[in-house]
Amino acid sequence: MKNFLAIDTSGNYMSVVAAKDGEIYTEFLPDCAMRHSVMLMETVDKLLARASLRLSDCDFFAACVGAGSFTGIRIGISAVKGFALATGKPTLPVTSFDTLAYNALDGSGKTLCLVNALHDCYYACGYEQGEVIYPPAFLTEDEVLALEKQGFALLSGEELPLQNKTSVRVVSPVTGLTNAVLARSAEDNAFGELTAVYVRKSSAEMNLCK
Repeated sequence: MKNFLAIDTSGNYMSVVAAKDGEIYTEFLPDCAMRHSVMLMETVDKLLARASLRLSDCDFFAACVGAGSFTGIRIGISAVKGFALATGKPTLPVTSFDTLAYNALDGSGKTLCLVNALHDCYYACGYEQGEVIYPPAFLTEDEVLALEKQGFALLSGEELPLQNKTSVRVVSPVTGLTNAVLARSAEDNAFGELTAVYVRKSSAEMNLCK
């Protein structure tokens, strides 16, 4: 296993994962919405110290590129780009959907990974055995429920408003980030530019178009 540092600031929570000499170290903050920029570097420093890992020891850096919070995504990408630039190491993009899907590679069939987009809407992506079978989309609650009826099991990294209407399996974002980075880093051509995944336009962009 290569040494790496991975960051996910795409949601209300924050996940940071470090790997050194085959050992995995994690930090998970379940609720730091709107405070990622304040808490990220402190959390990274804490984890690197616990792992006795320096940035220069890392073989690569990974960031969650979305979908999720527009501001949060940019914070994580910017930090990882800075680490990569300072050390000359490559970057690995993973999606927030990957961090959910890679919790569920247990033969359970089709899964629909959900990120809360607020106002009873969701960012969604469907997987089967680690492969995307339903591309990222912006869905209403009714559209999500319709896909569930088609055989998709619903996954999320946090409690959703849907919980009282259907069954949503809540999984660990930090475990998923770890698994996704380990799986994706072994794939051909996985490393490259960190480009944000915006499934829909931001509120400012939509207002500008009106």
